Amino acid sequence: MEDIANKTFKVVIVGSGPAGLTAALYAARADLKPLVLEGPEPGGQLTTTTDVENFPGYPEGVMGPKMMDDFRQQATRFGADARYGTVTNIEFGERPFKISIDEETDIFAESIIVSTGASAKWLGIPSEQRLRGRGVTACATCDGAFFRNEHVVVIGGGDTAMEEATFLTRYASKVTIIHRRDEFRASKTMQKRAMNNPKIKVMWDSVIDEVLGEQVVKGVNVRNVKTNEITTMEDVTGVFLAIGHKPNTDLFKGVLDMDETGYILTEGKSTKTNVEGIFACGDAQDSVYRQAVTAAGTGCMAAMDAERWLENQEEAAEAEA
Repeated sequence: MEDIANKTFKVVIVGSGPAGLTAALYAARADLKPLVLEGPEPGGQLTTTTDVENFPGYPEGVMGPKMMDDFRQQATRFGADARYGTVTNIEFGERPFKISIDEETDIFAESIIVSTGASAKWLGIPSEQRLRGRGVTACATCDGAFFRNEHVVVIGGGDTAMEEATFLTRYASKVTIIHRRDEFRASKTMQKRAMNNPKIKVMWDSVIDEVLGEQVVKGVNVRNVKTNEITTMEDVTGVFLAIGHKPNTDLFKGVLDMDETGYILTEGKSTKTNVEGIFACGDAQDSVYRQAVTAAGTGCMAAMDAERWLENQEEAAEAEA
């Protein structure tokens, strides 16, 4: 990245999912010439999904990677500069902020939009990774409709697991919750709602040892943690992980205000953080909805907030002069 070394940008966007690329589109159309640093997973979580059917403007659905490529092309058409590169350090002490990319290139930013997203927590078994997007998923809202009249399993025991299992009963003929303990962590209300649903069953004290299938999910091997007995469920076609998400915000810890999980806190109905000139959008600050369309919406907000903040800075500088 020698051609941008030591350059100063009005807006640097850290992350390139729906939030980051929407922010890039709006910032570019405002003639702010934003730089997008795409990070270790260009396009974000959607690049690991297959069909996306719930994003407006794609009536026939679209593949996740194709949708993110469309986002990128639209942003770059108006002047956004999207680069492969990971931010490894930011000096927050003074503006413009000094940003290090891949520990080798330094640039400067008058404002920063954080859109680093969040990553679903996975079990960490090889078969799960092989079948991600092919029956193994971490988003019931995104993928539930693909499993009409089928048997699916949900992994987890918190509110998210109860909510996802209940949601999936709209489509699936049977939902089995697999939980490693003998009681749920979920609130009593969420537990009651799930347990009163006749389509939902529970396997206590159990974990998935292996997801079966080569091209798509064809079943699961479930191990009882107390007896080590293996149960093979050959009719399962969908595996939904609901063991939590981790926001990708470690770079900002100790500087930006966050909740206990690491989601960045923003002010009121804005994307402003506690640090002047830094804005946060998408799954890095949204622990509730975590959808592509809501991420894109907050990306728009962040770009508009940054544009207004930069204008105010310029007006203040002119007044002082």
